[in-house]
Amino acid sequence: MISYFSELRYKEVIDVHTGRRLGYVCDAELDETEGRLISLITPGKAKFFGLFGREDDYILPWKCIVRIGGDIILVETADDQPRRRRKKEKIFDKMAKNY
Repeated sequence: MISYFSELRYKEVIDVHTGRRLGYVCDAELDETEGRLISLITPGKAKFFGLFGREDDYILPWKCIVRIGGDIILVETADDQPRRRRKKEKIFDKMAKNY
């Protein structure tokens, strides 16, 4: 089976131990010098229907990934799973870059 990197965004990430849904893959970290995938990133849970933003993103190192299937990715997470705050970019800064 041949898969494309862009198809990872449509795969749901589930923790094997707890059965908890971590969401869908939103980003990945790559090591350009060695040409390998370091980790997958899934967004944190939405706070109050997304009106108050999101929790920190989950960082899932490659060693945590148990299995990648057709529509699901199974991972083993620890209690102290690393998380990262999403970098926020202001709309005016984004518009200024385009000009």
